[in-house]
Amino acid sequence: MRVAVPSMGGGGLDDRVGEHFGRTPTYTIVDSETWDVTIVPNTSHHRGGERTPPELLADEGVEAIVCSGLGRRAVQFFREKGIKAFVGAGGDVRDAVSQFNEGALAEASDSNACKRHAFKGESPGPGCEKK
Repeated sequence: MRVAVPSMGGGGLDDRVGEHFGRTPTYTIVDSETWDVTIVPNTSHHRGGERTPPELLADEGVEAIVCSGLGRRAVQFFREKGIKAFVGAGGDVRDAVSQFNEGALAEASDSNACKRHAFKGESPGPGCEKK
């Protein structure tokens, strides 16, 4: 399965998992079985482009995303593109894909989505704690 992980630097298995999915500079796409890696620059509208991250990653054949946390709208947009989203990942990209392969991550939903960006006064979801 082609799994995308938001990456804080130039991408790759040793790169840190990004905390804000749409604003990371790169996405590291990993085949969860063969561990083949593709690094894709984030050219979405969050970084000056014209498409959303789900559109960008759908065009890359991504079947799932793995991240620390994700907002409700992003969960919905990925769902509309047929991309499964999993939250709770940490460490580097290699760790995140291993957590995915082990079934250690929760599938993203309205109940575990980051609420900080959408509704004032609600507690944030996993991976979206206030800094």
